[in-house]
Amino acid sequence: MPHATNASPTTTLAATQKMGSGAMFDRIAQRYDRLNRFMSLGLDRLWRRRLVRSLGPLQAGDRVLDVASGTADVAMDVAKAWPGTEVVGLDPSAGMLDVGRSKVAAAGLEPRISLVVGDGQALPFPDDHFAATCISFGIRNVPDRALGLREMARVTRPGGVFAVLELSEPRGGLLSPFARFHVHHIVPRLGAWLSGEREYRYLQESIAAFPPAPEFAALMEESGLVVQRVQAQTLATAHLYVTQTPAS
Repeated sequence: MPHATNASPTTTLAATQKMGSGAMFDRIAQRYDRLNRFMSLGLDRLWRRRLVRSLGPLQAGDRVLDVASGTADVAMDVAKAWPGTEVVGLDPSAGMLDVGRSKVAAAGLEPRISLVVGDGQALPFPDDHFAATCISFGIRNVPDRALGLREMARVTRPGGVFAVLELSEPRGGLLSPFARFHVHHIVPRLGAWLSGEREYRYLQESIAAFPPAPEFAALMEESGLVVQRVQAQTLATAHLYVTQTPAS
């Protein structure tokens, strides 16, 4: 995957995180859902369904936190899949959440879903507040991932599920060269064309900067989570990490 040849790894990572900031997502909020469909060939919907299923079983009255909620796709999927749950979606981009609120209202889910602007590294919730927590396609944009993981674990009740869905660099298998070509070349060009944002190349760079699945799973363990399973999604272009917070 191409990198800026004159930048140090630290500089490249810092620049990548800045390009993946809330301000950037504000600018592409109206086009974000279409971008996801095109660039993932529609597979993001399948991956999200698996994420949502991994959070259960959940009971009526349980609270669920969706970090990096964006336009609220996962928040709505959780509310539909687990009747009676209350879902909070948190994201640093007010523009993305505005799109999400329109979708939530159109789906008639306003009584059960609330969307708030916030930082995944400093969650505005008390300890053990949620039955389950998830983050999809967002952990790679958190500047201090270990801090973000600890925060998300902190607000999840003992024994609760914490699941992460994240894009990854395909590293093995006969079809991995084709998957890498898609991530390296097709995704950034298609993203720039559809979004009008040249810096949408950040997606390619942020995937390259993200650690391999075993390393990220180890970071989750170091952050106090108990990893239950790590599942490679289509051609290992994404991984689902399912963990639990330690039982009290």
